Amino acid sequence: MSKKIAVIGTGYVGLVTGTCLAETGNRVLCVDIDADKVEKMKQGIVPIYEPHLDNLFQRNIKAGRLNFTTELKKAVDFAELIFLALPTPPGEDGSADLSYVLNVSSQIADMVNDYKIVITKSTVPVGTADKIKKIFIEKNKPFVDVVSNPEFLREGFAVDDFMKPDRIVIGTQSEKAKKILTELYKPFVRQGNPIIFMDEKSSELTKYAANAFLALKISFMNEIANLCEKTGADVDMIRLGIGSDERIGKRFLFAGIGYGGSCFPKDVLALYHIASEHNYDFKILNAVMQVNKIQKSILVQKIKKFFNNDLNNKKIAVWGLSFKPDTDDIREAPAIDIIRALLDMNARISAYDPEAMNNFKKIFDETLIQYAQDPYAALENADALVICTEWQIFRSPDFDKMKTLMKSKNIFDGRNIYDLHQMQELE
Repeated sequence: MSKKIAVIGTGYVGLVTGTCLAETGNRVLCVDIDADKVEKMKQGIVPIYEPHLDNLFQRNIKAGRLNFTTELKKAVDFAELIFLALPTPPGEDGSADLSYVLNVSSQIADMVNDYKIVITKSTVPVGTADKIKKIFIEKNKPFVDVVSNPEFLREGFAVDDFMKPDRIVIGTQSEKAKKILTELYKPFVRQGNPIIFMDEKSSELTKYAANAFLALKISFMNEIANLCEKTGADVDMIRLGIGSDERIGKRFLFAGIGYGGSCFPKDVLALYHIASEHNYDFKILNAVMQVNKIQKSILVQKIKKFFNNDLNNKKIAVWGLSFKPDTDDIREAPAIDIIRALLDMNARISAYDPEAMNNFKKIFDETLIQYAQDPYAALENADALVICTEWQIFRSPDFDKMKTLMKSKNIFDGRNIYDLHQMQELE
């Protein structure tokens, strides 16, 4: 049966959640305080880049299942289910800032008069559901169920991840909420992938544990890559050798210049803070963060060494600005730290990214960086090329054309997308 759903917050998680829930026949009303953004979304303009989202977005708007408003009360009155997809940015001490989540929850508590399910999609610390429940109880609204339902969306694959999830994790002890949410998610698990019910605290911690473990795999492989350089071993061969072991798995084993984005850095730091609050020294998480911080600087050190510590007026081309391919998200992108370091050494930067340049201009405007129209334009008279993001377009370029454009044939491959032996043969 079709549900009436409100999604509070139209950032990355909220927009994908609302659109995909509408795709299975539900009526969805998304709320955002940004009136200009809401007006553009009503016109079918997707405010983020995410593959395949635009088609679903426009189809469901046209069908009347997906709508937008700035009025929270309108959404609360409309909905049976209220998803909170609000930002939880890190505070100065690394803890997740819950002010948006708790403030909106308080407003909702003032508005509700009958049974509803309030569902946290945002990544929140252990105990957040209890804090929200307390708000409703204190305002004499104990009939509202508060549920934890963390998202496991990968940017660049978010639509597929939502429509065909590996698993759906739901934290609730309410039998009524379990029944309703089982019905809501039934179309998404037709192939037998599990809906896993657990208590709210376990659900909240599951999201942090998942992201921290994936970040750990990345940092571990980066440490292996650094050891490979000293021993003469090949990290790509090691990746294949260990990734074939089902206990380890093939994913998140690619060495490079460190992880970034809106989730891994924030969530690893938040989990470390949660542990500290409970007087537990989570040593391995501290190592993961330190390795990632160092990894972002290693490529810069190699560039400095190659140019004998003199990059003054050297032109460095940069391919890739987003933190990963298939997204325009530059949050915590390694390219930011690398470019900032190169600019500090008076290098000239010419950069290209298929999607992220507009966002990057908000940090480095066109007085600081030359933004190219295509990958090859960035290479004109370049002393070196630095690859920061492994977009598919960079994997099979015209190397002969690159040779004619570049002043010097130097490539610093921060994502290991080229085979070293094949590159040596091209010289």
